[in-house]
Amino acid sequence: MHLPEGSGPTVWAVFFVVVFLRAQATYWIARAVTQQALDHTAPTHGFALKVHAWLDGTSARRGLDSLRRWGALAVPLSFLTIGAQTVVNAGAGVIRMPAWRYTLVMLPGCAAWALVWTTIGISAFYAAIGAGLSTEWGVVAAVIVVLAAGLGIGLLRRRARRTA
Repeated sequence: MHLPEGSGPTVWAVFFVVVFLRAQATYWIARAVTQQALDHTAPTHGFALKVHAWLDGTSARRGLDSLRRWGALAVPLSFLTIGAQTVVNAGAGVIRMPAWRYTLVMLPGCAAWALVWTTIGISAFYAAIGAGLSTEWGVVAAVIVVLAAGLGIGLLRRRARRTA
């Protein structure tokens, strides 16, 4: 992929805004859900029960443990990991970290995430896709992955409808 000369800062800014909005949304949703779900309800079924279970689950506990162990430093560091970013940002909302502090420590993480994804991240992604899809077996594997993902989503939806 070739970008026009000088477009790097613009692309970085777009990625920064995207991750900023995503992280803020994760924080505020987790904070609002925690306030409402844990403080004002005692669900026995449905979506609210699933929210309670997630807030009490392993992933949420890991995010909370990271925030407790590393404090506010866990927030920007989570942007450099795979799988921890959403959990830590949600954990900050769950423990009701002050919004000004959360935003302040989130900004360097957003900047680092945007830098990684607009430089080596996108390059690595395109290299992996290019290498994998340049052979017949790579195309077959890609088709199998897409079909398996579609089947998995269909099965999860069916199970959710049966249990609801």
